[in-house]
Formats: sequence, C-alpha cells, structure tokens
Amino acid sequence: MTTKQISPTKSKLWMAAIKPPMYSVAIMPVWIGTAIAFTENKIFNTKVFLTFLVAAILILAWENLSNDVFDSETGIDQNKHHSLVNLTGNKSLIFWIGNLCLAIGLLGVLAIATWQQDPTVFIIVLVACALGYMYQGPPFRLGYQGVGEILCFFAFGPLLVPTVYYSQTQTWSLASFAASIIVGIVTSLILFCSHFHQVKDDIAAGKRSPIVRLGTAKGAKVLVWFTASIYPLSLLFVLLRIFPVWTLLSWLSLPYAVKLCRHVQQNHNQPEKVSNCKFIAVAVHFWSCLLLGVGFFIG
Repeated sequence: MTTKQISPTKSKLWMAAIKPPMYSVAIMPVWIGTAIAFTENKIFNTKVFLTFLVAAILILAWENLSNDVFDSETGIDQNKHHSLVNLTGNKSLIFWIGNLCLAIGLLGVLAIATWQQDPTVFIIVLVACALGYMYQGPPFRLGYQGVGEILCFFAFGPLLVPTVYYSQTQTWSLASFAASIIVGIVTSLILFCSHFHQVKDDIAAGKRSPIVRLGTAKGAKVLVWFTASIYPLSLLFVLLRIFPVWTLLSWLSLPYAVKLCRHVQQNHNQPEKVSNCKFIAVAVHFWSCLLLGVGFFIG
C-alpha cells in the first residue's frame, strides 16, 4: 500500500491561499478595542471578547473566500495559482463555504447584541460587511475602481475598533476613534502593497488599482508617507493626552516599516521580488497594533 503525499509546492500553494498571517487583520481591531475598554473602564468581558474575535475571523474568511470567487469571474486570477477557486476547481464550493463563515460570524455578533439587548454592534458590523462586499462583489466591484483601500480603512478602522469598544462598555470613546485611524491606515497598507506585483493582470482585467493609476515608482513613494504616518499620529494622540504614553511602544515596529519601504522602493517594478511586500506590511500591522494594545493595557 502506498501513501500519496502532497508535494511541497502544492502545500505551499494551499498555505498561500488560506493566508494565515492575514488573519491578524481581524484579530488586532478586537484586541485594541478591548484594550482601550479595559484601560478606561476596567472592564474585560471574556465571553464578549472571544465571541467577537471568532466572529471577526470568520467574517474575514468569508471576505477572502468570496473575493476569490468574484475575482475568478473577471479573469483577473487566471495566473494566480494560489487562488482557492483555481486550487479546488470548484467555485460553487468556495462560495458556499464563504457564506457559511459569514452566517456563523454574524450569529456570533448577534449573540453579543442579544446579551446586551442592544442592536448597535450588530448593525455596525452589518455595515462593515456591506463595505467588504462592495469591495469586490457585483455589481459594485469598487476595488476595481481603485477605492478598495478607502473601504478597507473604514471597515477595519473607524467602524470596527469603536464597535469592539462598545461591545465591552456600551459607550463610545474618543481614544477608540483615534486608535481606529491608526488601525485603518495600517490595515489599508496591506491591501495597497498587494497591488505592486500584479499590475499587468490588473490592467488586463480592467482593474484600476492605486498602483495601476500611480505607477509602481510613484506608488512606492506614496507608500513611504502612508507607512510613516502612523508614528507621528500616535505621538500626537499621546501629546493630546488621548493615548497613554505607553502606547509609544508601537514605535518598536518601526524597523519593519523601514524594511517595507526600502524593499518596495528597491523592487517596485520587479513583480517576482516585490510580491512578498504585503507580508512585510502584515508584520508592520501586527507589531504596531499588538504593541499599541499593550500600551493601553499598561497605561
């Protein structure tokens, strides 16, 4: 009897398709919103935190899966070997798995709203999901018009972080809105970086991504300002006494930001070399958000 083994190449494709590091995008807004609620109110509802965390991960899984499905319909992913639709050859299966993830995630958020007898959290998450659908879903496909980063900023920043805070306290907070700006920027940074290596495919599919519009050289310059903005913002919020001084721990993520900017500036027009820049952006996102939350807990 012989055992069929998955080749390393195939397993790497599956890992690239599932994108485990990307799920920090769902985790960090929940982490930071909860950290601010604890700092300001000494409240930490474990049940709400864990439920929101799982729900956020499932909703992001829906967005990733549905994006693969919608991209397969435009032909933009024909050269993307790690697309789940291309790997499985079953678009319908991926579509319905994604919808199942969305349904379970929304049920989790609905449970929080039911426990609190307050629909606010559920309504705002529905709005965030609508933005996520409009990014790639027909007939909107706003990502193809180059505004995906704007949708991403609001969905994961100003909509999500204050809502997580609200799920703990049922009140609003200036600090959570301020933190949401930083989270929104650094999350959009990941999406911005994902365009550098696929300019030809985007143009062929009629997708006017920011990098298609700007060109890779100008896009690399914009990236520097985009990335650098999160650090003076955090300092400003400390000086305004909106953030505790310990949140400046987030500046320890600066080496990853420098690495990202240098890497893209040197390789912006070389798709094979610049394709990994979004994972460096994930590192910037993870460490800056993690340390920002730690700063709130300490503060």
